[in-house]
Amino acid sequence: MSITHLEPQNIWKNFAALNAVPRPSKKEEKVIEFIKNFGKNLNLETIEDEVGNVIIRKPATSGMENRQTIVLQSHLDMVCQKNSDVDFDFETQGIEMYADGDWVKAKGTTLGADNGLGVAAIMSILESSDIAHPAIEALFTIDEETGMTGALGLKAGLLTGEILLNLDTEEDDEIDIGCAGGIDVTATANYQLTSTSSNFVKIDIKGLQGGHSGMDIHKGFGNSNVILGRLLYTGIDNGIQLISIDGGGLRNAIPREAHAVVSVQNVEEFSQKLETLKTEILEEFASVEKDLNISFEKTSATEQGLSTEDSKKIILALKSAHNGVYRMSPDVEDLVETSNNIARVELKNGALKILNLSRSSVESSKMAVAEQLKSVFELAGMEVEFSGSYPGWKPKPGAEIIKIMTEIYEKDFGTKPHVVACHAGLECGIIGANYPKMEMVSFGPTIKGAHSPDERASISSTQKFWKYLQEILKNIPVKN
Repeated sequence: MSITHLEPQNIWKNFAALNAVPRPSKKEEKVIEFIKNFGKNLNLETIEDEVGNVIIRKPATSGMENRQTIVLQSHLDMVCQKNSDVDFDFETQGIEMYADGDWVKAKGTTLGADNGLGVAAIMSILESSDIAHPAIEALFTIDEETGMTGALGLKAGLLTGEILLNLDTEEDDEIDIGCAGGIDVTATANYQLTSTSSNFVKIDIKGLQGGHSGMDIHKGFGNSNVILGRLLYTGIDNGIQLISIDGGGLRNAIPREAHAVVSVQNVEEFSQKLETLKTEILEEFASVEKDLNISFEKTSATEQGLSTEDSKKIILALKSAHNGVYRMSPDVEDLVETSNNIARVELKNGALKILNLSRSSVESSKMAVAEQLKSVFELAGMEVEFSGSYPGWKPKPGAEIIKIMTEIYEKDFGTKPHVVACHAGLECGIIGANYPKMEMVSFGPTIKGAHSPDERASISSTQKFWKYLQEILKNIPVKN
């Protein structure tokens, strides 16, 4: 069903056009061309930088020429997750959307509202002829979701704007003024295969909520890789041998599913322990993971497996590696300071890979949790690599734009907004490294379930966000 009839029609029209273009992280060629053509068709200055970011410049409307130049910024890529029973190719297909009450949803996949609604809003400003605004530099970055390489590759001097409005926050009553940095922690190992017993068991974990590994990490959702580690641990004294593991997906998504095939000495004993632990886990998560399904069955396998010794090391590492909140902020109430997400565990033909994303608003704490993970995995004989490190965004609560946005929000909506820092990774901190004098703030419409197939965007909130954005643009201060 089309969503282009929804209000505000310009945003939903542009969102639908954007979502018709495949745009997985690191494979943004099609969407880069899409947004470049959009700018050129409007006869606006449009450039692509060395890494693939696109900048479109639009002059100020009449009477606004003396206002400070604004950078409107969103990222082009999206998290690509789907339910296991959905046949969908993110590299060739557009997202299939529909309206359900106040929500726009996708059919079994992520929606791409993160950050597609921000992109659509910027497109709507660029093509408008009746919205007052200062000079605008629209910055569309790439690869935000899997490394922030677009923001990291943005060079100093390309932008002239004095204020950056990042449209990538997911609660419409929040004005975000700070965020966490992150680092990828990857553990790998290769094991010699050996013969196994003929007693094979397949374990399946499905139905978890998943979600954003920053915004949702404190909510107590289940992590399929952690649950799998607990289940495998019951076979430690049963001669367990790992044959294969396939758990989770992207680093920034809390894993929803995990599967493993193992060999044990005594299937009946192993099955009894699994059944007991399954009952306990289902009870633990009953209030937050109502669709959690854990199953196991005897199966056949022709592959060789790992030795009991190597299998034990991997299982102990999964049991020991930190997952979830590592430290709450002592300075900001209810803010997660540091966390880790055990995002992906893959064992195939003796090759093991464990992917983590550690986040923190404090650099030393970020490295502390990363180094703890490194210690655990190295004790298990694995090689560990740090990569993709990016800084957090230090709040500047006294910035003039924050005062202006707060006053507009109170006037238009009758309540005070929440001025907050978040545990997600936003590009502001990275961009600010090359543009230290630029004031920055992040806001956006309400989006729930980001980074999971349950992602949905509020229609009424998008209307609120659109009104708010236009009022902010009208009230940008004059140039210094």
